[in-house]
Amino acid sequence: MATALISRRARALRGSTTVPGDKSLSHRALILGALAVGETRIDGLLESEDVLGTAKAVAQLGAEVRRDGAGTWRVWGRGVGGLNEPAGVLDMGNSGTAARLLMGVVATHPLTATFAGDASLSERPMERVMAPLRQMGARFTTRSGGRLPITVSGARHPIPIVYELPVASAQVKSAVLLAGLNTPGATTVVEPQPTRDHSERLLAHFGAETTIETLRSGGRRITVTGQPELAGHAVDVPGDISSAAFPLVAALLVPGSAVTLEGVGVNPLRAGLIDTLDEMGASIVLRNRRQVSGEPVADLVARASRLRGVVVPARRAPTMIDEYPVLAMAAACARGTTRLEGVGELRVKESDRLAAIARGLRAAGVTVEETQYSLTIVGAGGAPKGGARVAVHLDHRIAMAFAVLGMVAEKPITVDDADTIASSFPGFVALMNRLGGALTVASGRQPATRSPKPARRRGGRRTSPAKTRKAGKPGKAKKPKRRARRRGGRR
Repeated sequence: MATALISRRARALRGSTTVPGDKSLSHRALILGALAVGETRIDGLLESEDVLGTAKAVAQLGAEVRRDGAGTWRVWGRGVGGLNEPAGVLDMGNSGTAARLLMGVVATHPLTATFAGDASLSERPMERVMAPLRQMGARFTTRSGGRLPITVSGARHPIPIVYELPVASAQVKSAVLLAGLNTPGATTVVEPQPTRDHSERLLAHFGAETTIETLRSGGRRITVTGQPELAGHAVDVPGDISSAAFPLVAALLVPGSAVTLEGVGVNPLRAGLIDTLDEMGASIVLRNRRQVSGEPVADLVARASRLRGVVVPARRAPTMIDEYPVLAMAAACARGTTRLEGVGELRVKESDRLAAIARGLRAAGVTVEETQYSLTIVGAGGAPKGGARVAVHLDHRIAMAFAVLGMVAEKPITVDDADTIASSFPGFVALMNRLGGALTVASGRQPATRSPKPARRRGGRRTSPAKTRKAGKPGKAKKPKRRARRRGGRR
């Protein structure tokens, strides 16, 4: 039985805090560490269910993985082309990123691996990542509709390709580039719009030969030269802008709030939310800008603001695809109408996010117009009515977004499943309450999203500890053991 989360109107949010490490970078650092020769040390790794699943998967493929402390991990890689065939199924949990990227890795290794996931991931489309990988020589056995579980038979003699993405997708782009590592010659991806470039940055960080060309159309042409010897490197993972989005927007909406979020990644291809909130009149200041492991980082200072409705163009979607749920909450409280254009991609995320946002907002008294590819929200010009019970359908971002709306609504909002939040943001409830929120669960206990009080590490950013292998001789990572569920769904 899932744990319900109740979010009530909050007092002014105050304080400085950090958010967990970037999920996209955490997945990629583990994968590239497994493909490198030598030791890779990762500081600030997100210890969420999704990322811990990736750590387990790369260990199943032959890498040696060890957790040294809160957020600090070491990976001893096998080198490009050196992965082993896994003895068991690779369980991707709820992570589409892990599934698609690791399918790309396996596609050009001479081995067979079966990928599985939870109920949500098993309904998400995988054909668009399989299409280019087939061209490179991989073979797939799938459920109907190209869904998980999927068995991948990697190519023994992979073929380099030039692949034009029909739809901008950082996951598909990254899968093809990772497949290109164990392919002779040059593998190229042409994307119609720039998408998050964490893979390109980390490939260069590990020593891969890559070239990036900006096209007249505004798209990009990315090429990786195959069969390099990647060298293990230190990677410092900044805070995740997608996680920071929730306390950031909450600080803008709750009157009298002033919150600082330290050490957040501000990659320009992930900055669409900040740009949009700025257009809406938000008071957000970026301080202490710096570079960390090739990624731009800053401290975000947000103050309560009176927001106005805007039109968010379709071209901005790749830079904020995960932030639309919480942006919709800001739009619900703004003056005037906000129109989100070109957001059809939200229908094939962890849930049909477009429909979930629309249903939840209507239940909270907000006027919404939904089409196949857009969402129009008529703002309340302040606190909406609230009083809704929102079904999140195993979608962590829908759960957190409506928890934020409950912090400003007139009546409490109940999220039907708080446990799913652990897939990306362990400690979400505790963090929001430390800032001044009023989030509780129906049982009176904290849900599975709560972690022990974060420890501040080097550089000032906290990470949430997780139980796993102690320091010592390198060995395969073990996913932390789950306690038996108690009444009320708490693990």
